[in-house]
Amino acid sequence: MTGNWQSIVTIMAMTVAAPVQAAPVQDADGRLTALTTAEYAWRQSVLGPNEDNKDAPPGLPDVAPATQAAKLARWTQTLSALDAIRVADLSPAQRVNYAVYRQQIVALLNEQKFRDYEKPLNSDTSFWGNVAEASRGDFVRERDYRNYLLMLRSIPRYFDQNIANMRVGLKRGFTPPQITLRGRDIGVAQVIDAGTGEASPFYAPFKAMPAVIPAATQAALRAEALAVIRDSVVPAHRTLLTFLRDDYIPHARVGLTAYGLPDGRAYYQSKIDEFTTETRTADEIHAIGLAEIARIRARMQAVMTGTGFKGDLPAFLTFLRSDPQFYVKTPQELLDRAAWIAKSFDGKASQWFGRLPRARFAIKPVPADLAPFYTAGRGGPGIYLVNTYALPSRPLYSLPALTLHESAPGHAFQMPLAAENRDLPDFRRGTYLSVYGEGWALYCEALGEEMGMYRTPYELFGMLSYQAWRASRLVVDTGIHAKGWSREQAQRYLHDNTALPDHEIETEVDRYIAWPGQALSYYMGQLAIQRARARAEKALGPKFDIRAFHDAVLALGSVPVGEIERRTDQLIADGGKGPYPDEE
Repeated sequence: MTGNWQSIVTIMAMTVAAPVQAAPVQDADGRLTALTTAEYAWRQSVLGPNEDNKDAPPGLPDVAPATQAAKLARWTQTLSALDAIRVADLSPAQRVNYAVYRQQIVALLNEQKFRDYEKPLNSDTSFWGNVAEASRGDFVRERDYRNYLLMLRSIPRYFDQNIANMRVGLKRGFTPPQITLRGRDIGVAQVIDAGTGEASPFYAPFKAMPAVIPAATQAALRAEALAVIRDSVVPAHRTLLTFLRDDYIPHARVGLTAYGLPDGRAYYQSKIDEFTTETRTADEIHAIGLAEIARIRARMQAVMTGTGFKGDLPAFLTFLRSDPQFYVKTPQELLDRAAWIAKSFDGKASQWFGRLPRARFAIKPVPADLAPFYTAGRGGPGIYLVNTYALPSRPLYSLPALTLHESAPGHAFQMPLAAENRDLPDFRRGTYLSVYGEGWALYCEALGEEMGMYRTPYELFGMLSYQAWRASRLVVDTGIHAKGWSREQAQRYLHDNTALPDHEIETEVDRYIAWPGQALSYYMGQLAIQRARARAEKALGPKFDIRAFHDAVLALGSVPVGEIERRTDQLIADGGKGPYPDEE
């Protein structure tokens, strides 16, 4: 992911449903089920459709203060009801549900308490960019187009509400740092520059419509789309662009640290808790990162020596960043290589996993308006995005690790498996915890060495560089937000400890600055999975089956790291048998 799929908006709900009143239930299991079912249905009506909630009312969500107050009240009430349930009275399966659900509610409640909705953007993700994602979705039925048009009509109201929220945040100094916002208005400007005709990116779904929709209906829908783009979409983007350029970006805060935000120390600690699902201090995480970087650098040195390179590690990093053999000349070459790597994993999948997802994924370039500020790639259900912008910053030696992380067996593998697992309640199939999802994807990068995915020492070094990159995040994120590091200091640390190109280092550091805490989830999650696996291997000896272990972890869906430990205990107690013995 990488990581920001939980924030992507497709077609969202316009109204806030009234709280669902659950029937009284006496036993603890029943009380928990009634509570989670009612709240999750309400949450979906507020947040809108996703893979498991496609039938929610179309349109964009209401993000006005009254709705934010309703969320605060609902999740406060929910947490109180959860705390009234004795965990000891729950069945083993429901104890897992309780732990996962409580983590979700605490994170949602903290977002409301700290009023994160007043800062609905960071350096590579924004509410308007998420809206633009809807134009890149799948349109197969007339209903899809009509829902899309309803979304387009709601853009002016949705943008105005977000602008109003951002004005409040601006007034109290709750904004991303100004340096991370420079140039981020390009996507808004591009919508305006494209005009109100068929060149508009929001018209794209209407250019090639399914033949099952009658020609007359197609013509009517196209005419309606052009009218909505002219009367609603483009004017709303003009208003937003004026606000961003005249008010928001020039007056955004100059400081970088999360500690510099209102109630910043508590805010940053809430993000550490959310993104690691552990109670750790910034100092503890910083120290873990420093220790891991020292360990990984020793291995990088050994692999470098094995290539026959004559020079020190800094010279080798310069060689990797500059030698033409490691870079392609066209975007299609990069896409083709990524596809070849992904297909290579397919030939190994059954040796490492008992259950495979039914869902497939496409490989596409990152959209042009996002690419300059976007990560090297990003994956999720049905998609692996490869950034083909600035090809001299897209080294081939990192591509296998990137592909394993973002496609399969990483995000585009793990997330569908969770969604397809009907043994899990809805709130576990349709929700993403970063420490689990990103930890799993980073674990998959390291797993690639065991799977034989790294064909050259340079590709192996690329994986180690990516490991060092994520361990560096523990140092850099806490360094910036808790220790007062400068942007240049953070960039230098990544430059000295990884083989990342300088362009990617700049975009990555800006991401960490603008999105406190999220960068911690990757390595902390991987460490938890690796600890659990090592413990299972030691306890089970010859009975240890790597497919059973992977199936056991993946069958959990997205969970706090403590649940990985508990599931490993169960795997050991069961003699190494995973959740799908017939598939192992």
